[in-house]
Amino acid sequence: MIISFDLDDTLFISPRRCPAEPQSFYSRVSGVYLRKGTVGLLHRLQEQGAQVWVYTTSFRSEGHIRTLFRSYGIRLDGVVNGIRHAREVQAKRAEPMPSKYPGKYRIALHVDDDVSVRQNGELYGFRVYLIHENDEEWAENILAIVERMRENGSV
Repeated sequence: MIISFDLDDTLFISPRRCPAEPQSFYSRVSGVYLRKGTVGLLHRLQEQGAQVWVYTTSFRSEGHIRTLFRSYGIRLDGVVNGIRHAREVQAKRAEPMPSKYPGKYRIALHVDDDVSVRQNGELYGFRVYLIHENDEEWAENILAIVERMRENGSV
């Protein structure tokens, strides 16, 4: 099972608006704060056999993203950034594709803060957990959704 996460306003947050994880050296240098609960959730998902990916529209390099998560002891299984998405999803299609298309990568659940991504999920048939700024139960909710998906065989 592959679970993907958006970065900006999903895992990367403003500590003035949302509780944050303690910063690693690399995150401090990068000026990035992770949403509180991110490290534990991603480790737990991987312990349960899930692959953890980042799917972002940002143009941060894959190396930068991987290094940031590695500084927290997290090995990402996959990264789709804006460059990869444009190359592999939009490609040479004349019609515009959605900003994220997890189905292309066999992603079972995508976590995002953007309501348009959720709407695209309904339209294009991919699952989205819509996270909110003050969603204190987000990690537990995702674990419960993943468990239900496993029980239902919908992965």
